[in-house]
Amino acid sequence: MDRLGLVGLPNAGKSALFNALTGGDALVASHPFSTTETEVGIAQVPDERLEALARMSQSRKVVRAAFEVVDIAGVQKPGEKGDALSSRFLAGIRQVDALCLVLRAFTDEAIPGDRDPREALANLELELALADVASLESQLEKGAKKRAAVDPAHHKALEVAPRALSVLQEGTPLYRSGLSEEERELLRPLFLLTSKPLVVLVNIGEDQIGGFEELVVELSRGLGGAAEVLAVSVQLESEAARLEPGERKEMLEALGLGEGALLRVAAAAWRILGRQTFFTTGDKESRAWMFRAGAKAPECAGVIHSDLQRGFIKADVIAWDELLEAGSFAAARSKGKVRLEGKDYVVRDGDVLEIRFNL
Repeated sequence: MDRLGLVGLPNAGKSALFNALTGGDALVASHPFSTTETEVGIAQVPDERLEALARMSQSRKVVRAAFEVVDIAGVQKPGEKGDALSSRFLAGIRQVDALCLVLRAFTDEAIPGDRDPREALANLELELALADVASLESQLEKGAKKRAAVDPAHHKALEVAPRALSVLQEGTPLYRSGLSEEERELLRPLFLLTSKPLVVLVNIGEDQIGGFEELVVELSRGLGGAAEVLAVSVQLESEAARLEPGERKEMLEALGLGEGALLRVAAAAWRILGRQTFFTTGDKESRAWMFRAGAKAPECAGVIHSDLQRGFIKADVIAWDELLEAGSFAAARSKGKVRLEGKDYVVRDGDVLEIRFNL
């Protein structure tokens, strides 16, 4: 399961966002550093396609796609040598697959903290880059070369490391550097923070909804398209997350919040992580499965169970909307809508699969 780490300066709204995404109850306080320990929750993502398939199949169980959300202990006031990032913070953040930088834009005199999202982004980027400098220098000094001698992945990472170090020493995060996506991928064994995919979330107030489109575009351009940028009223979203689904939808629509933060953040995270969704459906269960974009049918079968990948023969495939239109797999087959695909088939977002296998 993918892990999204929430990072922000004090009182940016990081813990409130955690609650909005997970329906959790992390402490939200009007003083700095209310988050002193890493909190982990599960965000289950609603999907109208899945719900429709479950109704069609009269499924007894519905399993949504999900990802882990990690609310990491807050970043201190930026220092000069990367020491604003505590060891507790670094331990939490290195284990996530993608970062979500939470930038405060809302105004509340009762809550201290920086209110300029541009300055907050610059401070966070500098601290992350300096932390990567310290990490990379330490790894080079303490035996990364020995590991490279027996690990080809580390050997390739060290070939790119000098260029990465030069960029980081200038205070530039790797996701905004001239390094190619392939080079950043080669650096993965070194667990550098700024090589992780990035979402930037601007936390706005209720009175600011709809007024931050220009800032979102400005930040996106400044990041060179390296991140997904969105504006969210986190306080309203965290309040909505505590409601029943019907009431939540009604509140979001009444406030003009559309589909809500959970879907928007999930969609942004999955885009930067290169994830898509396929479905399985039947009377027992309808389920959404996340898979790597571009994956072939056997790999997707392995997402369900490793035995299905090992014994893969063929997959019955149909687009979710075509299956709904037909009304059932049996009806879709009789109309010639279900395709029998082999090992080279590249699964598409929204496909419904039935795997044929033999061990």
